[in-house]
Amino acid sequence: MNTPRMSALAPMPPGTPVLSVRDVSITYAIEPPVHAVQNVSLTLHRGEILGLAGESGCGKTTLAYGVNRLLKAPAVMTSGEVTFHDRGANDIDVVGLEGEALRRYRWDKVSMVFQGSMNSLNPVMNVRRQLHDVFTTHRPGMPRAERERRAGDLLQLVGVDPARLSAFPHELSGGMRQRVMIAMALALDPQLMIMDEPTTALDVLVQRGIIRELMRLRERLGFAVIFITHDLPLLIEISDRIAIMREGRIIEEGPAEEIYRRPQQAYTRQLLASFPSLTGERGGFVRGGAT
Repeated sequence: MNTPRMSALAPMPPGTPVLSVRDVSITYAIEPPVHAVQNVSLTLHRGEILGLAGESGCGKTTLAYGVNRLLKAPAVMTSGEVTFHDRGANDIDVVGLEGEALRRYRWDKVSMVFQGSMNSLNPVMNVRRQLHDVFTTHRPGMPRAERERRAGDLLQLVGVDPARLSAFPHELSGGMRQRVMIAMALALDPQLMIMDEPTTALDVLVQRGIIRELMRLRERLGFAVIFITHDLPLLIEISDRIAIMREGRIIEEGPAEEIYRRPQQAYTRQLLASFPSLTGERGGFVRGGAT
């Protein structure tokens, strides 16, 4: 694996905490029970990108759903605390939120770009209506003209021509659909965005464009990011810190540069070694067998 060009997407230095996770455990209450997340603790700072890496099934997405109070039965948070440090306000006990307070927390404070989200847009509604729905639900007093202006500004913010407001999802490329989903996640100016495998289904050039757009927006707007992926080299390039998950636990955490150059756990070294290098001897197939 080549050394990541970390200066090309320079991380922003962390500020004060925005989210604290303490000893969180999440179990799928089936028979036998599956302990998907076990005693996980994390602190995320304002303006920071925290990369969460690990193989499929290690608990990354389950943890993200727990932080955002999106768990559905049979998943249950059996222990732990999640505290959101609201900008200029009191701390919020996320686990204790109910009703209207919980609705205000989601999207207002913390937004989420879901795994496979570029296919999550409603196919029978154009982009304009789907963005307007965010405002009519969470900002019911916003005038229609203001909703229209804000929708256009959001598309422009993520690098999509505002003329695409009239387009339906099938008229957009995969990269454009993903950018629309990011625009929706930014609509209410959240302080934290959780991104679950946001570029997995996209080709590498489109991935790069979206990642650069994300970094630009983070620097401009100052939100923090939890970026979930199995692509550890990508996280090394874009993250301030990285946490490695295995079998529901955080087994290693540290600055991205340290994780790359001096990984402490054998599992982390295995993850790093699982990605092919762009240099060295080539392999291939020859007549009569593989080389």
